[in-house]
Amino acid sequence: MPHDDGYWQWSRWVDWLVANAGNATGRGGHGMSARIGIVGGSGYTGIELLRILLAHPAVSVTHVTSRAERGQSVAGVYPSLRGHCGLLFVDPADPGLLECDLVFFATPNGTAMRQAPALLAAGVRVVDLAADFRLRDPAEWERWYGEPHACPALLEEAVYGLVETARDAVRGARLVANPGCYPTAVQLGLWPLLASGSVDCEDLIADTKSGVSGAGRHLRTGSLYAEAADSLAAYGVSGHRHWPEIRQGLTRLAGRAVGLTFVPHLTPMIRGIHATLYARPQAGHPAPDWQALFEQHYAAEAFVDVLPQGQYPDTRSVRGANTCRIAVEPAPDGTRVVVMAVIDNLVKGAAGQAVQNMNVMLGLPETAGLDAIAVVP
Repeated sequence: MPHDDGYWQWSRWVDWLVANAGNATGRGGHGMSARIGIVGGSGYTGIELLRILLAHPAVSVTHVTSRAERGQSVAGVYPSLRGHCGLLFVDPADPGLLECDLVFFATPNGTAMRQAPALLAAGVRVVDLAADFRLRDPAEWERWYGEPHACPALLEEAVYGLVETARDAVRGARLVANPGCYPTAVQLGLWPLLASGSVDCEDLIADTKSGVSGAGRHLRTGSLYAEAADSLAAYGVSGHRHWPEIRQGLTRLAGRAVGLTFVPHLTPMIRGIHATLYARPQAGHPAPDWQALFEQHYAAEAFVDVLPQGQYPDTRSVRGANTCRIAVEPAPDGTRVVVMAVIDNLVKGAAGQAVQNMNVMLGLPETAGLDAIAVVP
């Protein structure tokens, strides 16, 4: 659960500063400021990365790429960054990326797998916000993404960066696959149930809703306001690309194969994910205190907030924050346990989680740069 004690957060940051005083974070010896590049800086996740990283106390963004906006001022394209960013967009092939300490890919699927190998060979660490390294099986990747994987050898090395579940692996990683937005909410919501062995792993249901920003910044008819407003619609019911990712992650967390029904919906809001999750208690086992189970499981996690019994999360309570807010209730007849998990799809579901991964990879406090309070209303 989030730590309300501001002194605790401040003292951890001071401890890090003292411990690293005089040390060079970057390979080139630029003091404590790690050099960061962003490939694909003109989309929603790219601008969200910039918003977070430009205020980060221990990194410097040195390169932001965009083919379409190459040569233009970043702040000119995104006026919200005026006074905070003096960079120009550069070509994705810019050799300056090879001098970065870590590069984020906020690009369409299929880009990072072609460009990451050269960066890794140069000693640059990589966090990919797309799906290129999320699935372990290259045949599975080709099935869902429609083309052969360009560097299947890296799939085995890539660490799936749901930090709460893989912190030690992320710490030593060269290459991190940042989880998808739906998969983040679903896995964090179901993890305590799977870890405790208290539910039937073969009968899991994820009923999920997302805002239109999850479709990206490209022009699509279904994302137009006149099409999405005043409406709610399911999509991808017969098969969605996030289904194999969620199933793979839940299988890892459960230590056994899982059965998952996953149904996403588009809702008329800009950002946010709401996942309502259903699981059947394990037959022949007494049901645990669900509330206590979740509170104990996430007691040490800064970015997971388990609400008090009887309170339910809403998406605006996490807008702009790197927080997953969770509630749990048994169904009235006891045949199911219901979990509700909300995140901002662009923050904990994308850019914020990517920075959380970066912090762990670079040995920074995990919360550095991620202490923004949600924006309400």
